[in-house]
Amino acid sequence: MTPTAIDDPSAGLTGQLAQLLQSRGLMLCTAESCTGGLIAAACTERAGSSLWFERGFVSYSNASKTDLLGVPPDLIARHGAVSQEVARAMAAGALAHARAELAVAVTGVAGPGGGSADKPVGTVWLAWALGSQVRTELRHFEGDRSAVRQATVARALQGLIEMLQTSQAA
Repeated sequence: MTPTAIDDPSAGLTGQLAQLLQSRGLMLCTAESCTGGLIAAACTERAGSSLWFERGFVSYSNASKTDLLGVPPDLIARHGAVSQEVARAMAAGALAHARAELAVAVTGVAGPGGGSADKPVGTVWLAWALGSQVRTELRHFEGDRSAVRQATVARALQGLIEMLQTSQAA
């Protein structure tokens, strides 16, 4: 049996997120590297998402992080694409290039290759931006590529909900 959106745990998260965004009249944008658009897909799977989802950027390569989001190449060179600094810049860049007030950005190593001693497979930096407020978080997810990507989507959505619930900004 093929899983459906009803079986997807993120479906409940997108419902909570939709309600919070709509009640505050806010729009969301995403900047995704390691998830390749899965956060945007989870959001737009929900009917009526055009009322609260503005756009998604898939910036998988370093060049696309610069071209689409304005992440400075020297920032990537100094800290690496999978870093707090780049995640923060991706979130800020998404807000600067969208008509949205809330952004989430993710950059990580989903595997199975690409990991290092400093940044093993499963390393993900997430950033959430609401106006000038930015929060970042480093996570180390277990499992194969699919598990890392799905865990990243769930944590990204949870973080958006948390930011809206604790923020006083409109």
